[in-house]
Amino acid sequence: MIDIDRSSPIWTLTINRPDKAGALTEQMLIDLRDAVHAAKDAAAVILTGTGSVFSAGADLDAARAGLATSPLWEELSGAIADLRGLSIAALNGTVAGGATGMVLACDIRIAVPAAKFFYPVMKLGYLPQPSDPVRMAALIGPARTKMIFLGGQKITAATAFNFGLVDEIVEAETVVERARALCADIAAAPPQTARAIKSLCNQ
Repeated sequence: MIDIDRSSPIWTLTINRPDKAGALTEQMLIDLRDAVHAAKDAAAVILTGTGSVFSAGADLDAARAGLATSPLWEELSGAIADLRGLSIAALNGTVAGGATGMVLACDIRIAVPAAKFFYPVMKLGYLPQPSDPVRMAALIGPARTKMIFLGGQKITAATAFNFGLVDEIVEAETVVERARALCADIAAAPPQTARAIKSLCNQ
């Protein structure tokens, strides 16, 4: 249910569970985490999904069994944040709950116009993973982060773009193509140069 394309310096990791709105099981989180670790030397990593939803977060049965508070979410987002290459979330649709963490950890986020963003963790009685509010606040500020986490607001792609949560909105059929185009220069550059520039940008 996690498709991995490593046929070039640009790795593409695809959540392929459209019949369940991209809901993540424990094994899917493990597979994503391990794939990101394996991609440590890749020039770039693209995260995307299939269907009209990127990911609805934790699979409901798995969430009830404890996945909602599993350290795997933090391990995955931490691995993405630590990537030396460029990381791009190519959001084919809506992002909800814990799946937001991997998106926030990426360097760049692009989304289709129909995408929505929400994180109903308070309503469900769970705490978010520790890094998620921190990373979101760094992008959009603490007040807007509270709108999402405490106010329970579901925001559109257009609002996410205005907030700075999304960097670009592209048509659905071109979202992965656009992500790959953004990776073209880094894929052609000497790795040490690309990594040094990313380090400077992150200061």
